[in-house]
Amino acid sequence: MNDTPRDHGGGLDAAAMHYGGARSDWIDLSTGINPVPYAVGEFTQNDWSALPDAAAFDALIIAARSFWNVAEGAAILPAPGASALIARVPALSPCARVGIPKPTYNEHAAAFVAQGWQISDDAPSARVLVHPNNPDGRLWRATDADSPLTIIDESFCDIAPEASLIHLAEREGTIILKSFGKFWGLAGLRLGFAIGDPKLIARLGDFIGPWAVSGPALRTGARALNDTTWAEHTRARLGADATRLDALMRAHGANVVGGTSLFRLYDVGDAAAWQDKLAKSHIWSRVFPYSDNWLRLGLPAPDQWLRLSTALSAP
Repeated sequence: MNDTPRDHGGGLDAAAMHYGGARSDWIDLSTGINPVPYAVGEFTQNDWSALPDAAAFDALIIAARSFWNVAEGAAILPAPGASALIARVPALSPCARVGIPKPTYNEHAAAFVAQGWQISDDAPSARVLVHPNNPDGRLWRATDADSPLTIIDESFCDIAPEASLIHLAEREGTIILKSFGKFWGLAGLRLGFAIGDPKLIARLGDFIGPWAVSGPALRTGARALNDTTWAEHTRARLGADATRLDALMRAHGANVVGGTSLFRLYDVGDAAAWQDKLAKSHIWSRVFPYSDNWLRLGLPAPDQWLRLSTALSAP
């Protein structure tokens, strides 16, 4: 068992303990979560008090199939967050070698190692592609998904549906992961999806068991996935805000490395110093243990831009 904390965004409580201020005083730009979340709307009493029934699951799956244009030959499994699926995926195949191109989201490697796999690009039996990649935004091609077990993590792909590899979901041995917390800004809802090879999806369903997704998550997920107008407007806003953030950071000497329209990655020279400077203004950012130069920022909410600009201008 590995008790070493894994590197993630967030951790705002620890930042506040170190730099001061109440949690409510802080702006958290360390994650790639949409700062203008989908409005969850109202719930029924049954959403909270009854075990979720088949009709609610079916409604969510129908909405997901339509929103992501999932072929009928691929199966869809709602789950309590993409992380719950990531932890279970390595058990789908006997332990061998898994290829996970770096740098990328570290939970995939942690999950495979925990199940006894070896991380190696030498003839891997499984491959994980984070698409677009976190933190640099790299996009992969269908020809890169070439292993007997292929996991394509599209947690950030809803900002660019034209880049999705969802057409591979019918292929044997392929699973595509979707996260509801990023694009819709509802990370606390804990909703994710595995889409792909029906045999593998059925086994994942057995792993997570019945009633894994809450009634409120089922209702909110179906409502949001059916709201394509909100999705279109949100993509436009996120794209404009990403361009605005790049311009602001360039004006203060940062170089754009990559990212998506939910997070941006910059070469700032001394990332720790930049994080410290922003934290003194109660703005939390993301640095990485494998790079002294990279700083990642999520997008500010509409009322947070002036504070970010002022913090960047501080001596």
